[in-house]
Amino acid sequence: MLTMEADAKIQTHGEFMPTATLFDQIDHDSVSEAVIAQIEDVIITGVLKSGQKLPSERELAQQTGVSRPKIRVAIQTLEDRGLLAVKHGEGTFVASLTGTALSSAMIDLFSRHPEAFGDYLEFRREVEGFAAFTAAQRATSEDLAIIQQILDEMADATVAFDPAREMKLDVQFHGAVVDATHNAMLVHTMASIYELLARGVFLGRNMEYLDTTRREVLLEQHQAIGLAIFSRDAHAAASAAEEHINFAEFSYREANSLERRTDMARKRRSLFTNQQQPTSRQRPSS
Repeated sequence: MLTMEADAKIQTHGEFMPTATLFDQIDHDSVSEAVIAQIEDVIITGVLKSGQKLPSERELAQQTGVSRPKIRVAIQTLEDRGLLAVKHGEGTFVASLTGTALSSAMIDLFSRHPEAFGDYLEFRREVEGFAAFTAAQRATSEDLAIIQQILDEMADATVAFDPAREMKLDVQFHGAVVDATHNAMLVHTMASIYELLARGVFLGRNMEYLDTTRREVLLEQHQAIGLAIFSRDAHAAASAAEEHINFAEFSYREANSLERRTDMARKRRSLFTNQQQPTSRQRPSS
């Protein structure tokens, strides 16, 4: 039998079994509340973001050492709080916590008004600089490993000239840098902002304009951000991030300008061609 002192020690300093899984073994009187606390923790820290799937009920029970009925109570409580969404036959997902900032109506509005891209980049320039600066100071070895893996895959995608893959990795890279700040507010806010980029609201039509040279420049810029973070050089990281956004803005505006010039030239050529065609009055009679 445990003494009161030992029992108190277990409750106060209970040791979790080492695991490579998302959740820890629970040694706690109120096990459902302990499960709730762990799930809320991985949500607020951005380990799991809106729309991402939780392990199955069985896997959660194995990872935490808690019975499945207690897991169900925890999930139901979090669903009632609006943090989880249970989709029967599919699983349990983190609810759309930032959805109001990216409603379908707002996304459509942005897509119809590309001039808003300037505001989008102005916001990102400041935040990306801060994120890179902070990541250089706070990133863990695990954060750095994720960033390095994404950079390696970016290099492969650039060589393969795979625009869709490059776009996906671009979003993942910036998300990984933000995650490395370990600032919960920043993680969730930027996850919402990056949705605009992931859905191609601004850049989709102009991806083909990013020729080989520009793709290589973008890769080098991402690598420069990563290198500064790896080196723990916060000021260099912020500078590299801001330079990257400046280049993205320049390339986007140049692409739009080229598109407009091409359209105007096409119309002029069509008009010129029509004017050069002889009318029926001008055609000689046979």
